[in-house]
Amino acid sequence: MSVRIKICGLLDWETIEAMDGLPVHEVGFVFAPSKRQVDKLKAAELIKALYKLKSANNERPKAVGVFLNASIEEVGDVLSEAPLDVIQLHGDESPAYCKAIKSKYPNKQVWKVFGIKNDADTDTSISLENDVESKLSGYKDFVDAILIDAPGGGSGEPFNWEVIAIYERIAGSYHLPLYVAGGLHSDNVGELLNNYSPDGIDVSSGVETNGHKDIEKIRSFVRRVIER
Repeated sequence: MSVRIKICGLLDWETIEAMDGLPVHEVGFVFAPSKRQVDKLKAAELIKALYKLKSANNERPKAVGVFLNASIEEVGDVLSEAPLDVIQLHGDESPAYCKAIKSKYPNKQVWKVFGIKNDADTDTSISLENDVESKLSGYKDFVDAILIDAPGGGSGEPFNWEVIAIYERIAGSYHLPLYVAGGLHSDNVGELLNNYSPDGIDVSSGVETNGHKDIEKIRSFVRRVIER
C-alpha cells in the first residue's frame, strides 16, 4: 500500500520550492497559536508556491490548514485569502462543529485530530476499543479523515503506538483514512510502517533543524518511507 506523506508547519517558500518532485501528498500550514503559525496572507503566498510543485504522481500536494478551536467565522476569514484544500481540526471541536464546517465548505476536506495520551491510552483492551469506537462514531459522517497525534501536536513526542491498530480497525470500518503523527522522523518511521498500516503519516518537528524545516531531513524522511 502506498502511504500518503504530509509535511506540516511550512513557513517559507524556499523549502516548498525545494520539495518539487518529492512524493509529498499534503503540506500543512498552521493557523493555531504555535511557533509555526502563519497568517492568512502569508499562507496565501506559500500556497502560490505550492501550486507550482509536482509530486511523484504529477499532482501538486494539497494545502492543509491546521486550526485549533477556531470559530467558523475565523476559518472563513482564513479561507477568504488562503485557498486551502483541507481543514484540519486539532482541538476539541464537536461533531456538530464538524458538521457545520462541512456544510459551509462542502468542497473542502475536513480532518479531525485526536490526541493520544500515553498515561491514559496505553491499554489496548476491549474497553479501549469501545472507547475509541464511541469517540469516532460521532464524527464519521462529517469528516474525511482521522489523524492521531501526541497531545498538542508538533511537540516531537511519540505516543504509545500499540493503539494505532485499534484506530486502524475502527477508522477502516467507517471507510475513513487514518493518518499518524507524533514524534516521527527518518530513524523511526520505517519501524512504524513495518508494524502498522496507516493510510498516511504526518511529520513536522522530525524534519527540522533548530526549529526550521530542513530540506535534507525532508528528503531523508521521504526516502525512508519509500524504501522501507
